[in-house]
Amino acid sequence: MQDKTLICKDCGGQFVFSVRDQQFYAEKGFENEPQRCRECRGARKTQRSSSAERDMYEAVCAQCATPTTVPFKPRGDRPVYCRACFALHAPARV
Repeated sequence: MQDKTLICKDCGGQFVFSVRDQQFYAEKGFENEPQRCRECRGARKTQRSSSAERDMYEAVCAQCATPTTVPFKPRGDRPVYCRACFALHAPARV
């Protein structure tokens, strides 16, 4: 193995895929070479984690009629519960 110079698909800049990085990729079982430089990989990772916030939807608890928010869009065909009432209805975790 030897160092390889690759082109980042985001910024078009060159970056080195070092022997050490190649060994790491081999140990992890990765078959493809990296397509982005470290800076672009970091930026992409940050972008994905910040956009991972869930949309919340307004609902009214079917048991106690308290306004609440839930991480899914209620369809109306099943009851929606607030956090407290949901805990009463949810099966016990093992």
